[in-house]
Amino acid sequence: MITDQECISIGFLDTETTGVNRVNDKIIELALKVVTFEKSSGMIVSIDQVYESFNDPGEEISQEITMLTGISNEMIQAQSIDWSMVDTILKDADIVVAHNASFDRAFVEKHSSVSPNKIWAFSINDIDWLSRGFSSFKQELLCYWHGFYFEAHRAMNDVDALIHLLTHPSYDIDRPVLELIENSQKPTYVIFATNFNYDPVKKDIVKANKYRWNAEDRVWYKTVSFDDLDKEKDWLTVAIYDFIFEGRVEEINLNDKYKL
Repeated sequence: MITDQECISIGFLDTETTGVNRVNDKIIELALKVVTFEKSSGMIVSIDQVYESFNDPGEEISQEITMLTGISNEMIQAQSIDWSMVDTILKDADIVVAHNASFDRAFVEKHSSVSPNKIWAFSINDIDWLSRGFSSFKQELLCYWHGFYFEAHRAMNDVDALIHLLTHPSYDIDRPVLELIENSQKPTYVIFATNFNYDPVKKDIVKANKYRWNAEDRVWYKTVSFDDLDKEKDWLTVAIYDFIFEGRVEEINLNDKYKL
């Protein structure tokens, strides 16, 4: 008999949207499935709660989005997401997982009062797919390489495919879901390249190393794990500073990971 202490509850979530602009675009479909796992093995204990809904964004869906998702304006007309139901379900999840969590979280938190206080996990970042032998992190390709296909860009299809991917029977041990759970509990850090006078060559160097530009604060920054923090500080010191690290580091609260 598996006890509650031996289990963890994960809410798998996916959204389809009118576009990729996290500020102006809107959700047209949402799917959420809560699954209980045994912590030691990563095996599924139960499927607990399921919710899916179309959502009328109050504007026309573009032909491009309809071609990508198969969702038409007629399908979503007068439909709406029950956000009170979504929040009720999310309350029961220990963590919330989306393959591209930084994208989905940005849309969900426009409406959910529960999501901002939840730990989110990002199955692109929180699993080292490269060390597992996979050169791309796209969900469709990862599923194909694991030997199965699915109709992508429909919310519940994406959720079910992600669950199957993370618990794939080819993994007797070291299941991806266990790595994801472990990494969801690890802190992350933002390293800021402060005291960095503009230099076009150095700008291209930091940009090539996946630093992003914050136009409001006028600073280059990058999110890194605790394991990579010292290595990144050393790299930044060599790349843009003379001998002493002059940047700034901030720890991200677990509940704030992958927020917009």
